[in-house]
Amino acid sequence: MFIGRFALLAGAASGAILAAAPAYAQSASADSSTPDIVVTARRTEERLQDVPISITVYNPEQIANRNIVVASDLATYTPSLSVNARYGAEKAAFSLRGFNQDQSTAPTVGVYFADVVGVRAQGGTTSGNTVGAGSFTDLQNVQVLKGPQGTLFGRNTTGGAVLLVPQKPTDNLEGYVEGTYGNYDQMRLQAALNIPLADTFKVRLSLDRNKRDGYMNNKSGIGPKDYNDTDYVYGRLSIVADLTPDLENYMIATYSRSDTNGYATRYAECDRNFVPTATTFIRYLTAQAGCAQIDRQAARGDSLFDVDVSNPNPRILLEQWQVINTTTWRASDTLTVKNIMSYGEFREDAAFSLYSDNFRFPDTPITRAQFPQLIGTPFQYIRLATQPGYHASAESTATEELQIQGNSADGKFNFVLGGYLEFSRPLGFSQQRTGIYGNCTDPGTLSCAGGLPLVPLSATFTAPGAIVSESRTKLSFDNHGVFAQATYKFTDQLALTGGFRYTFDKIVGYSESNRYTFATIPGTGTIPVARSCNDNFNHPTVNLLTNGGNTAACGTTIVNKSSKPTWLIDLDFKPTPDMLFYAKWARGYRQGGVNFTNPGLETWNPEKVDSYELGAKLTFRGAVNGYFNVAGFYNDFSNQQIFGGLVAKQGSGIAGGAAIINAGKSEIKGFEVDAGVTVFDALNLTLGYTYLDTKIKELVAPTLAPQSPFERVLPRGSVGSPLTYSPKHRLTLAAEYNLPLNDDLGRLSIGANYVYTASQLVDGNLSIAPSNVVNANLGWKNIAGSNIDLMGFVTNLTNKTYFSTAGGGFDSLGVYDYLLAPPRMYGVRLRVNFGS
Repeated sequence: MFIGRFALLAGAASGAILAAAPAYAQSASADSSTPDIVVTARRTEERLQDVPISITVYNPEQIANRNIVVASDLATYTPSLSVNARYGAEKAAFSLRGFNQDQSTAPTVGVYFADVVGVRAQGGTTSGNTVGAGSFTDLQNVQVLKGPQGTLFGRNTTGGAVLLVPQKPTDNLEGYVEGTYGNYDQMRLQAALNIPLADTFKVRLSLDRNKRDGYMNNKSGIGPKDYNDTDYVYGRLSIVADLTPDLENYMIATYSRSDTNGYATRYAECDRNFVPTATTFIRYLTAQAGCAQIDRQAARGDSLFDVDVSNPNPRILLEQWQVINTTTWRASDTLTVKNIMSYGEFREDAAFSLYSDNFRFPDTPITRAQFPQLIGTPFQYIRLATQPGYHASAESTATEELQIQGNSADGKFNFVLGGYLEFSRPLGFSQQRTGIYGNCTDPGTLSCAGGLPLVPLSATFTAPGAIVSESRTKLSFDNHGVFAQATYKFTDQLALTGGFRYTFDKIVGYSESNRYTFATIPGTGTIPVARSCNDNFNHPTVNLLTNGGNTAACGTTIVNKSSKPTWLIDLDFKPTPDMLFYAKWARGYRQGGVNFTNPGLETWNPEKVDSYELGAKLTFRGAVNGYFNVAGFYNDFSNQQIFGGLVAKQGSGIAGGAAIINAGKSEIKGFEVDAGVTVFDALNLTLGYTYLDTKIKELVAPTLAPQSPFERVLPRGSVGSPLTYSPKHRLTLAAEYNLPLNDDLGRLSIGANYVYTASQLVDGNLSIAPSNVVNANLGWKNIAGSNIDLMGFVTNLTNKTYFSTAGGGFDSLGVYDYLLAPPRMYGVRLRVNFGS
């Protein structure tokens, strides 16, 4: 079977070469076809074309030309990389080669800054585990590694890894100041200053301040005028101290703070013909209210960039800081010892309407007959709010990694071995209140005057009262591992690499979550009439109104442990210095998890993948310089962690939900091609293509206990369907032309790139249409021989309107809502360089 799969991949790769499938730029210099790029994908510096890994690399100029500002922007230009921006760009999660991260699962794509993984976090929605906004300023390069990286990188990311390499302090007194002004009133200021205080002590300071209005216009007249805005500040201090000629200490401190209105989605369709039963009346209620919202949009003549959100005070505040210390000791010509320590903290305050609603109790034949007094009453479906004195998520992460790197004197054998320790601890309770069904002006402070009243049981249905759910949790994560990887060269052409890691994961979770139920009492107002545990599965009889509000009575502790080996076997053949062929087998593992939101479905188990890959990297030099890289892969995916929608029982006090379940098996196969050429030393052409074929082979929903508050689980997807965020085709084309000018006039260049993304599932059986995006830039460096650069840029040049993802609430809400990708964005940048 193993040989058969490799034969299949070889055929796919050969077909790709014969078809001259396009690929993507990977250069770290202005000349995008130059192959001699140094990367750190195997924790040591190597030439890109010598590394048997499919990698896309971006240099600072490419980052600027493509207007890559936050991590999710990378997905626009990297063919095999997709992004789930369900909760906004700065809370996005990556998908690489079909490996997704759903809600509170561990990432499948690790994001690393200076060899340290992002600060871990787990709130009510996907956030954390990545770099803070602004981290893409003043970088040396960005490397996107594809495929399992479970031997040399922690957390055993199965899809791949994104490595951000910051500019290191140099021996020169130098720096720059760069200002950007763009549409939507974008104003951005970036700056860097490098100061060599001594031959052995160098300092670099980098800053980024970016602010832009949102592109989604709010028509409700309540709250902000726009959503999907940008507003962050970022700073970095880097210090290099050469303690001896062979001992270096490199310290980096970073701080990021993003404070925005958050995201808003556009309502597109609703379930107008849904017939309710006693247990599905809530879905009928929200579906009909959603239909009324869609009808208001149509009556106003709204554009797709107009939304209708009734939240008076939305906010997503993300704050993250981290200190990284790397000590490198060159013990001898053949032995290097490296120690990497870090400590960081992540905090999130989140207050937003999960489904961007502006609901009124609908006027329908059923509601007129059953609840005429409620028609027209405002209510919210699910509104997250901050609770004074608490953060929605607050976590610290400390890591320690020791590496020993060595090589034999004859160069035939090299190795890296080490150990990794990671401790993530809560910074107090992560606590947040969520308003459900009520008309709460601020669920966070229990301000629910005017909420929907509790209505006595009618002939058929019960109307919900205003509910405020109080999520109160603490989560501790331990991730430890020992690893080793070595390469032995049998000849100058043939080498074998083997890697092994054993990982130990442990999560300890504690929850005291509870909920308030409000009713309107004549002469008294709207007051809490009940307070009970959210987890009525384990705590069915607790009354917090009579026990003095002692939430410890709702306390639940859950421990989830797992430990697994992962490995890598790779055979490389280099018939010439500019040709590399490789065959690889890797075992990947992703830990299980804990989430207290869904009683009875709080935990899930690890998942496993066996990944097989064949690849070739070809470099050509001469009158035309360039490269052509191809990789074919097959992934066998089992015990897969998948998203499942939950339908709540009537009277449970829970507004549906979303759980992670181990639903079955999938297969992922495809191929990637990267290529680039330079023509006449002036024209750089790069092409990129990824073919991705994913399929669910087995899908088994868990059996619910009779006392569960949910009546059924609806796994996202079906047997035979593809995985979410896995477009079958992804194509990028890019060109840059350097105009022939005298050196004393500077360098004038014009560039453009085109990105095609095929249709893809984003939630179960819900898909978004294909998209075609064109971006362009025009730059003049060293204007008239000066130290000034000027650049104009535009993204989405043709102003295409397309969806980037969907809200995913149709099963429980009865409405399809979508997130719009940004419209045309353009601006100019002026940069002043100084020093050496």
